[in-house]
Amino acid sequence: MKKTNNNLTSFSDHLDKQYGKVGTETRETYEEGFEVFKLGVMIQELRKEQGLTQEQLANKCGTTKTYISRIENNASDIRLSTLMRIVREGLGGHLKLSVDI
Repeated sequence: MKKTNNNLTSFSDHLDKQYGKVGTETRETYEEGFEVFKLGVMIQELRKEQGLTQEQLANKCGTTKTYISRIENNASDIRLSTLMRIVREGLGGHLKLSVDI
């Protein structure tokens, strides 16, 4: 016999309860912060996959180790031109953006 747990909450429901419904100011602030967090994690993972230190990546794309660290640790806003340079010159990739409306 299969047991069901009616006390489970979906992640979406949890976010609604914690930060409000999609479209509210609090939820939008959360979503923006989460996207910045994901960007930092992505840069860090790509850097590590290529066996680069933060300093090596910084040298390849003309920035500083401190700046790379701040991006990876979600402590700095990043300019689009700088992000493109990090991806292109530092990681050898191409940046593609999309907009969801």
